[in-house]
This record gives sequence, C-alpha cells and structure tokens, in this order.
Amino acid sequence: MSVPLLKRVRHNALFFIGSLIILLLMVCVIFSKPLSTHAPLYQDMKSVLKPPSMNNYLGTDYLGRDVFSRIIYGSRISVTVGFLSMLFAMLLGVILGLFAGFYGSWVDNVIMRVTDTMLAFPQIVLALAIVTFLGQSMANVILALSLTNMPRFSRLIRGETLSIMTRDYIRSAKALSAGRSRIMFIHILPNVVHLILVQASLTVAGAIFTEASMSFLGLGVPPPDPSWGGMLQSGYSYLGVAPWFAITPGLAIFLAVMGFNFLGEGIRQYVSGGSR
Repeated sequence: MSVPLLKRVRHNALFFIGSLIILLLMVCVIFSKPLSTHAPLYQDMKSVLKPPSMNNYLGTDYLGRDVFSRIIYGSRISVTVGFLSMLFAMLLGVILGLFAGFYGSWVDNVIMRVTDTMLAFPQIVLALAIVTFLGQSMANVILALSLTNMPRFSRLIRGETLSIMTRDYIRSAKALSAGRSRIMFIHILPNVVHLILVQASLTVAGAIFTEASMSFLGLGVPPPDPSWGGMLQSGYSYLGVAPWFAITPGLAIFLAVMGFNFLGEGIRQYVSGGSR
C-alpha cells in the first residue's frame, strides 16, 4: 500500500471507525466459544433476570441464560445471515445488471420489470411473505434476504453498465471483435467493482437489521438459537424490571449496522476522493 493511499485511509474517519467495529464483530464470531462465559442455551432458573455482575457481565434473561454469552453467539447468526444473503444477492444482481445494461432491448425490459415489481414492496414485507410461504428456518431467511436485496445490485450495475457502454474503449473492443463475455466481464465489470463494494457493505448492514426485525416479529431465525432480534423481542416485555435484557441486543444491532454503513460510506468517500 503506497504512502498516499495510507494517508487517505488514515484520514477517512468513517472507514476507520467502521473497520474497527467490524473487526470487533469478527472477533466475537471467530472466538465466540472462548469469549463466552456460559453456554448460550444453559438455563439457571435460580438466576432469572439477575442484573449485571462479575458472573454474568450483562445479566441474565427470563430463563436464567447469560445475556453476554448469547450476544456473543448471536453475532454468528447475524454475520452469517448478513454475509451469505449479500453474497447471493450480489452474484445474481450483478450478473442480471450486466446483462440488462449490455443487451438492452427485451432483455433489459424483462429484468427491470421484475426488479421494479420486487422494489414496489417494502423489503421486510416481501421477506416475511417468502419466509411464511417457505417455512421458518435460517436457510429460508437467507434466501428471502438474498431475493429482496438482489434488485438493488441489478439496478445499480445496469445503470453504470449503460454509462460505460458509451465510452471509447468499449467501442474499440467491439471494433476489434471482442466477445460479449469478454466485454462484460473484462472491460465493464472491473470498472464497477467500487460500486459493488459500497453496495455490498450497505447490504450486509440492511440484512442484519432486517433479520433482527424478522426475529423480533417471530419469523426470523427460530429459537432457541440466540438471535439478537429474538433476544430484543423477549426482553421488550421486561424493560421495566430488567432493562439490560433488551438494551444490550439492541445496542449490538445498532453497532453492527452502523459499522457496515460507516465502512460503505468510507469506501465511497475513498473512491470519490472525498476523504482527502
């Protein structure tokens, strides 16, 4: 990494803060077992709704389970759902966007009408409908979030592809009889990678928030797995007597979403030179 690049990254506050939050989140995911003080599903009915202490850093829930350990293990679910749904949405959306922008005509019309129809529904409503139809499971939550996030990638890449198609180097590639696949994946795709990275980071943040919202409504990752949204839903009823039960998973969701949003905005600033 060159010195100018290091300077730009160092002075990009959003990128730096977002990276630190995500690094902390990754530490919780990778080292969840040694970091946890209790088994996440262990119930101690003698320690129900205990306040934070040296034995239970963030207190216990209504079944005597350690909130700190469940927050740590819950990071696995949030990160898994966020990254996998983003990856599938990105792969499908980028390919469809490239095809729509490159081929135009009826190909563009069909792809865009499908994406417009999906975007007409609020994401969480469409995701809830898919999970209700397919059944409640972690795999179906990932599938639902992948499908609902795909249109954002496809519209973004389609618009940029249309712009790139008017540039001289694309005309030159066509004049030299370059194949369609070569033009799309060698000449166009590398020039939209920065947009994909920004959208990918924002999509992970949105997926974590949407999964937590679905779990809060009872249609996310099914219990007894420690989902942050499920913990928030359970703790909501005990806000008056055990606020730590609801505040801590809510804070975890807030920090994770903020970290990925900051990272995405930091990447956008870096690419556009806005961090200078």
